[in-house]
Amino acid sequence: MTNPLSPQALDLSEAVVGGNAGAYCYELGRRLQPIVRSLTGPGVRQTLEILQAELPDLTAHSVESGSRAFDWTVPDEWTIRDAYIETAAGERIVDFRDNPLHVVGYSEPVDTWLDLSDLQQYLYSRPDMPEAIPYVTSYYRRRWGFCLRDAQRRDLAPGKYRVVIDSSLAPGQLDYGELILPGRSRDEVFLSTYICHPNMANNELSGPVVTTALARWLMSQDDRHYTYRIVFVPETIGSLVYLSRNLDILRSRVVAGFNVTCIGDERTYSFLPSRAGDTVSDRVARHVLQHLAPDHRRYTWLDRGSDERQYCAPGIDLPIATIMRSKYGEYPEYHTSMDDFGPVVTADGLGGGFRAVQRAIAILERDCVPQVTCLGEPQLGKRDLYPDLSCRGSAGQVRGMMNMISYCDGTRSLLQIAELIDEPFEMLFDLLQPLIEARLIRILGWDVASGSE
Repeated sequence: MTNPLSPQALDLSEAVVGGNAGAYCYELGRRLQPIVRSLTGPGVRQTLEILQAELPDLTAHSVESGSRAFDWTVPDEWTIRDAYIETAAGERIVDFRDNPLHVVGYSEPVDTWLDLSDLQQYLYSRPDMPEAIPYVTSYYRRRWGFCLRDAQRRDLAPGKYRVVIDSSLAPGQLDYGELILPGRSRDEVFLSTYICHPNMANNELSGPVVTTALARWLMSQDDRHYTYRIVFVPETIGSLVYLSRNLDILRSRVVAGFNVTCIGDERTYSFLPSRAGDTVSDRVARHVLQHLAPDHRRYTWLDRGSDERQYCAPGIDLPIATIMRSKYGEYPEYHTSMDDFGPVVTADGLGGGFRAVQRAIAILERDCVPQVTCLGEPQLGKRDLYPDLSCRGSAGQVRGMMNMISYCDGTRSLLQIAELIDEPFEMLFDLLQPLIEARLIRILGWDVASGSE
């Protein structure tokens, strides 16, 4: 069981990201937004280069096209240079350079003239969102296509159009990033996020920028109990590749973890459990959100849709849960050009997402098994611990303290006690410190006098 670190040892401030995690994430996201990303290709490598400037110990890895990852095969590398639809008069009416979502992901090359009636089968739009450009991909079947606003599509005049997609699909590589932050324990907490969608803010960029801020915060902590394994992967195939190459070590060391995605808006908080549903990651996430946002939305494993599918798959069974703001597929701008910074993702939203996962990690780091050292209810008044215990006469906190002590029998962790008495872990942790100093509480396996194991 981890030591209960002092409040000074585990700094929960945001100074490591310039004093404001939300502002840091927002600025980094805007820098990453113009990069054209897909499962593979130069956009992923460029993204990793920018993240490496923020996280110097982040290591880039690659695997060749055609490599097996369990039941999957790494596809050819896709590179796109230009794409457009042009009228007979030479006017570009759809241009990939205006927005990378205009091209179906992994489109094969084409340069031809088509009548509008023939072109329609290669066009994708959203009648329910006439001003949005939809996000469409075809990774594992060769095709090509363009995405455009439905309002523009309806206004297309009959006639011939030139369609050009200057792309290549050829053997290459799939790239991902990995950061290992050693702790006192070989046990690991695993954080995963994806870097494969173009342009979109909540569904794509919120995950890697919040994960980067969390990594910078963790790097600033001098006394980490756990080792942290943090990966930036293309969604689905990237997580499968990573699992296929690291499964034994992940199974033996990962005790908790989170998939970080869709964590940047201000509308709500959301929780999606692991397949098991009762891992420490699930319990920590539920506890954090219960006290941070009591009205948060809870989903079930049947609502899965991101890389938790791979990390919790049968036979893999890692303890990975997901803390989000608005869940993927559950907000109107999802997978469209309207998923943008400003209208959807904000600095405050990103900051809230950062703090939710940060609190979950802090619970993992600080959880402990406390045991009262005297028989009967301890007399706190003679030790100046009652009623003035970091609360200045607060009846609620005194009641919380007494309830906590009543469960400190050496069989329950502090998180379990917090769940039993329905109090925030952070409050109980703060109340625990003076009790430890007064030697009324001992931490099993922890030397109070020296502050070491």
